[in-house]
Amino acid sequence: MKAVVYTQHGLPISDAQSLQEIELPMPLAGPRDLLVEVRAVSVNPIDTKIRLGAPVTEPRVLGWDASGIVRAVGSSVTLFKEGDEVFYAGSLVRPGSNAEFQLVDERIVGRKPATLDHAQSAALPLTSITAWELLFDRLRVAEGGGAGQSLLVIGAAGGVGSILLQLARKLTKLTVIGTASREETRNWVRELGAHHVIDHTQALRPQLEALGIPAVDIVISLTHTDKHFPAIVDVLAPQGQLALIDDPAQIDVLALKRKSISLHWELMFTRSMFETPDMIKQHELLNRVSAMIDDGTLRTTLGEHFGVISAGNLRRAHALIESGRAVGKIVLENFHTS
Repeated sequence: MKAVVYTQHGLPISDAQSLQEIELPMPLAGPRDLLVEVRAVSVNPIDTKIRLGAPVTEPRVLGWDASGIVRAVGSSVTLFKEGDEVFYAGSLVRPGSNAEFQLVDERIVGRKPATLDHAQSAALPLTSITAWELLFDRLRVAEGGGAGQSLLVIGAAGGVGSILLQLARKLTKLTVIGTASREETRNWVRELGAHHVIDHTQALRPQLEALGIPAVDIVISLTHTDKHFPAIVDVLAPQGQLALIDDPAQIDVLALKRKSISLHWELMFTRSMFETPDMIKQHELLNRVSAMIDDGTLRTTLGEHFGVISAGNLRRAHALIESGRAVGKIVLENFHTS
């Protein structure tokens, strides 16, 4: 089967060897596995982080978002059958989706939204799982809850922010404030449901006070947490909550003590990496997201379509992700070599 891989970590994405197209053997399904014919993928910051920082001794297939069709099932599979259309984010410890076929455990796979095509669907799994787990598992916001409380999302125009804003606005009563620094991204954040938009390149407190919000109850920081950390601590209310997904070089957690602020980490790969007893929750929440897409409650967060799945187009996508200027999700569709 065709696949796009990296064989040497740390190469700049401008180097043609940073991502290459090769042939790999067809994988064989284990007991709980689905063999999926990949129809579309999207690109996430984790793709670029792994390519740059994870050494390899053999070609590694990246990609942690896919939509496709089940072509074979393992002996113990009960949730899907051959021919089902599915979407999923895969596992950090298994080969990724930038290949014609991929194995994925059925417990982390959802039913593809019937009202979306494969490209639109591929934009959703990783960010939906991350956003859902942030709100409802890590921060323990109750569905329908949050009345009288405020949520500030730092870096709200990216992939996770784009679905998080929708979930917070549709499923909770929180006052949702998103940050964005360009007119394009501010408009995007408003479209996705933020009650207010402020600029994270400017001081946060004066902007919040101008909105009549002297302090926020919850901050979800999606990018550059170390840079924004002092301002985040400043605007959080006593006994507030801070959640993050990025990899800050250093933060002074002692700064949280005075206000008794709780700190929450989210990594959507934890359940699949450790095969936790509640691993199937990712199947359930993806099915919930799929249903909400189909009934019009949520919308796809597809930002740009980069064409066919090829090394060249994936290099373009990685470059845009690394620039920090992506809006929504970047998708590619149908595997092709050129």
